[in-house]
Amino acid sequence: MTRCGSKSTGGLVVLCLLSAVLLAFSVATALAQETPIGPKFWPSKWGPDDEKGSFNTITPQKVLSALKLVKEGKIYRLGMPYEQGMPLFGKRTYALHIPGLPTGGPFGTNQMVWNDEFVCAEIGQVGTQFDGPGHVGLKVGNDEIFYNGMTLQRDGSPYGLKRNGVEKLGPCITRGVLVDVAGLKGVESLEKGYAITPADIEAALKKQGTGPIQEGDAVLIRTGWVKYWKDPATFTAGEPGIGVAAGKYLVEKNISMVASDCWGFEVVPPEDPNTAFLVHNIMQTANGVWALENLNLDELARDGAHEFLFVFVPVPFVGATGSPGDAIAIK
Repeated sequence: MTRCGSKSTGGLVVLCLLSAVLLAFSVATALAQETPIGPKFWPSKWGPDDEKGSFNTITPQKVLSALKLVKEGKIYRLGMPYEQGMPLFGKRTYALHIPGLPTGGPFGTNQMVWNDEFVCAEIGQVGTQFDGPGHVGLKVGNDEIFYNGMTLQRDGSPYGLKRNGVEKLGPCITRGVLVDVAGLKGVESLEKGYAITPADIEAALKKQGTGPIQEGDAVLIRTGWVKYWKDPATFTAGEPGIGVAAGKYLVEKNISMVASDCWGFEVVPPEDPNTAFLVHNIMQTANGVWALENLNLDELARDGAHEFLFVFVPVPFVGATGSPGDAIAIK
């Protein structure tokens, strides 16, 4: 038998070289696909024990700089009301009851009574909702892997995650930047399935005169989709949102948070129909950039408030994957 490296015909030499190239390619491909979305993404750039991710960019210097943006003291409440009948993704649930009416009393000569609330909900993932480090992961081999290598097999618990709980994050107080893509396009709302690109983001910033996105910013993407909030079937049937390229672009900007007026912040249906919420995996699972969804950004847009002090404080539910809450913009 003639072997590669021995005297052989020209054709056999070519065949041997081709085999070597194919072998090298297959090895490189295997190394590049340690997870379903590419190379191994842990440990985090903030260290193997980090559980804060992008909130590490909110430094004291960043907070002091953001405070200087307040010129008028006008406050914008960006969160949506939590109520029965609001849009819910999938089979999530929300219900609030006041037991007893009144719940307690009367007591004392003054006949004091009181009311309490009983809330039954996937409270971190309904209404205005924050995606924390334990929300979105990947199936890798026999494990479910989340931000910074957290696995459900090691760190999961029915009573809350042992790692990556939302209580580890702390407040987000930073420069907020509205990216009004609907305004850029001159429409009330982008269409379902519209994938926002880096070029869209940069064109909106240029039109607004906002200046570039900076490290540690909270970037609020306005699509106008909130117009369908009172029509849950339409609201949850799909959405405009950032595409894969825009997600990677925002990761490179080292932002503290992405937020939007949609239920999932990324485009649905996806650009690649074989994927499911790939931008979530790229931004959150692989890079630790958290997201806030279901905001109302219309008043900011009407007032031309494109740069402001942004405040969001996740409720510190120990071991929770997300948080409800109300985001605040102050200009």
